[in-house]
Amino acid sequence: MPAALLNCFALPVRALAWLGRQGTRAVAALVLIGIALPPLGELLKPYVAEAIFLLLVISFMRVDVAALREHLRRPGIVIAASAWTMIAVPAMIGIGCLAAGVDKSSPDLFLALMLQAVASPMMAAPALAALMGLESTLALITLVTGTALVPLTAPLFAWMFFGTALTLSPLALGLKLALMLAGSLGVAMTIRWMFGIAAIRRHREPIDGVNIVILLVFVSAVMGSVAGDLWSDPLQVAGLTLLAFATFFALVGATMLVFRRLGHQRALALGLLVSQRNMGLMVAATGGALPGLTWLYFALSQFPIYLSPQLLKPIVGRLGAGGRQQS
Repeated sequence: MPAALLNCFALPVRALAWLGRQGTRAVAALVLIGIALPPLGELLKPYVAEAIFLLLVISFMRVDVAALREHLRRPGIVIAASAWTMIAVPAMIGIGCLAAGVDKSSPDLFLALMLQAVASPMMAAPALAALMGLESTLALITLVTGTALVPLTAPLFAWMFFGTALTLSPLALGLKLALMLAGSLGVAMTIRWMFGIAAIRRHREPIDGVNIVILLVFVSAVMGSVAGDLWSDPLQVAGLTLLAFATFFALVGATMLVFRRLGHQRALALGLLVSQRNMGLMVAATGGALPGLTWLYFALSQFPIYLSPQLLKPIVGRLGAGGRQQS
């Protein structure tokens, strides 16, 4: 009987390990599933906050503490990268939107762009940078510091640019973000204490598979309305898609320019980090109570995020070739 029970667990673990080995291909497939199956998105939409919490737990659970300590010995670069990510970028996007009159012409789009700007980087961004062959340690520690700062910076920018127009008060937003981050960190540290970091690393592939399954909840929820919106207003969908890609590559390019002295590979890794904002965290913090256009922009902004490893692969290849020639 124990052997049969063990076999029952072995099959799903092998399936999760196989899914985890698919990497970015599986993540890209999630986008197609979300678009093709709108009813699945409606079914999973109420569980977005729980899915984001679990994704945070898995990310914190796998943080390389030794790498973090190493970079903390050179705090100047970390402070500069964190300030750029969490203060300069939201301020520039907010001021740019106000100058262009987006707050008046399309308040829902303004809300989407600002929630994207004030969000901390995606937990998966350093892993994607590593998959592309980039040095991702600096990106990792910037992610950690940015995540720690977001309960302070997000309410500040919400108050500056929205005032009382946001249904969730800046104080409540900061409190919800702090509780979510502290709770997920506490659960992650408990798991590390119970099983050990060696066991977590040994089971990397099944954990990757779990990550992808949980990510399906968020992707399906935000992508569920895309097909309907495409049929009803294709020009709006096309325009928002172009805006999402333009915002993504503008953030990558600006970050590479600002941090070019660190070397092209590090600058590109930071560019990926800055451009991949954790909008799911903001959706969870606001309880998912967002206008339809805001949801649609969030959905379409997933395309450049999940396609970036393929889109930027030629650039990474040229940077690598250039580095080999110089050495």
